[in-house]
Amino acid sequence: MFKAAAIFSSHMVLQRQKPIAVWGSSSHDAVAVSFNGITVKGTVSNGTWRIQLPPMEAGGPYEMQLTSGGETITFVNVMLGEVWLAGGQSNMELELQNAKNGEAVLATLTPQVPVRYYYTQKQRYRDAQFESIEENTCWAEASPENSRAWSAVAFYCARRLAQRLGVTVGIIGCNWGGTSAANWMSRQRLEACTELRPYLDDLDKAMEGKTLEQHIREFDEYLAYSEEWNRKKDACYQEHPDYSWDKVQEVCGKCLFPGPMGPKNEYRPAGLYETMLQRVCPYTLRGFLYYQGESDDHRPQLYYRLFTELIGQWRQDWEDDTLPFVFVQLPMFRYKQDADHKHWCLIREAQMRAYQTVKHTGIAVIPDCGELDNIHPTDKEPVGERLAIQAMQVAYGIQDPDQDTPMFRDSYVTGNTMHIRLTGAPKGFLPVEHPTGFELAGADRIFHPAEAVLGENQITLRAEGISEPVYGRYAWTNYMEVQVFSKNGIPLAPFRTSPQDAL
Repeated sequence: MFKAAAIFSSHMVLQRQKPIAVWGSSSHDAVAVSFNGITVKGTVSNGTWRIQLPPMEAGGPYEMQLTSGGETITFVNVMLGEVWLAGGQSNMELELQNAKNGEAVLATLTPQVPVRYYYTQKQRYRDAQFESIEENTCWAEASPENSRAWSAVAFYCARRLAQRLGVTVGIIGCNWGGTSAANWMSRQRLEACTELRPYLDDLDKAMEGKTLEQHIREFDEYLAYSEEWNRKKDACYQEHPDYSWDKVQEVCGKCLFPGPMGPKNEYRPAGLYETMLQRVCPYTLRGFLYYQGESDDHRPQLYYRLFTELIGQWRQDWEDDTLPFVFVQLPMFRYKQDADHKHWCLIREAQMRAYQTVKHTGIAVIPDCGELDNIHPTDKEPVGERLAIQAMQVAYGIQDPDQDTPMFRDSYVTGNTMHIRLTGAPKGFLPVEHPTGFELAGADRIFHPAEAVLGENQITLRAEGISEPVYGRYAWTNYMEVQVFSKNGIPLAPFRTSPQDAL
């Protein structure tokens, strides 16, 4: 028996200019990998092997041949280019076929489009069928058929990178809707951080007093119930599209999502880290793309620590603490019926703080890409484009001042006026008659709408009734219509002038 890890297949993209890890399993003693005129030999230890090819420049298509004990595996149409892993939850997962203008874009795709994709098999639990199911995965070239389920955000990012760099870009899709960052980290990492213990407490409490078999049986019963419930729900919405969520549950029965917590639930801490992320690690890559945070809004005060620990975890697993990590800041969003709890403000702030404090990171600011009452906005092209801009800066040192994001730098007060100093808007802002979203507060911390005068890398704020402003903020709300854009068309990033714990 001899095989390579499931992520290796024909049509794959290998990372240029870095040593390339190739690994798998074999019942024989030795293995050899031949690629692009180079052969590297290695030994098998405890049934597994790992070989490292030397760095190579972009090019292709090539053939890769692997041999062990008289067995041969051949991969064809292999490219050397750039590789990025696309992680996160549903907004990274949202498929090109379901995105705005997605069908039109799909119709233009051919194998000549220099973007390829590997879709990590979604598996919640490691059972007897785990590896056989995983073997169904493979790399795919772009086409109207192949690309339908690709991440729209990752595709648009990769397309922009390919155009700018002139090489093939490969995306490893490794994401699952509804997931917490805790799902994509090891239990050991979570245990080592006292602050993050609540994530494990939920799982450990659910596991008490039940056998593994009981947990599995309960979860399988939930899956069967959910399949039937979703069928009823879809039929109900088709017949009564105006029904509220409560009315749907009255008609169809209670929605039990996300199901009983336990060893088979995909939303358990460390679960998808084990069954998905570790299946593609340590595939050689340039960096990570990430869009997540929605499912951690119930613990916004923990998100900075959770998120920065995740970044550290992934870099540690790939054995490179400088790997670029480029992520999306949450957009504007609120359900119509909900009060503005401002928990998304705190997630956005935690994300901005991570960008400011963790080296080799980039942040795509997208407040204008959100929608009221729709947590899955379909216009993913600007999201992917802004990710690509950040990736080019962080990973390739390609600076484009015209694409900088306006961000808060600092502030000072003179009389009744607060002066906000910014970066990223040296040419000022697009004209807007009455810019909204700015607020000021005095020492009492009661905020009032502020009149804003927009300038070049600066904004001045005054508010009626505030003679001595102390605190200022912009877009400090779960949802608002964004009006303030720099001359390059990039929205001003939400901010508040006070320290993180002041309000």
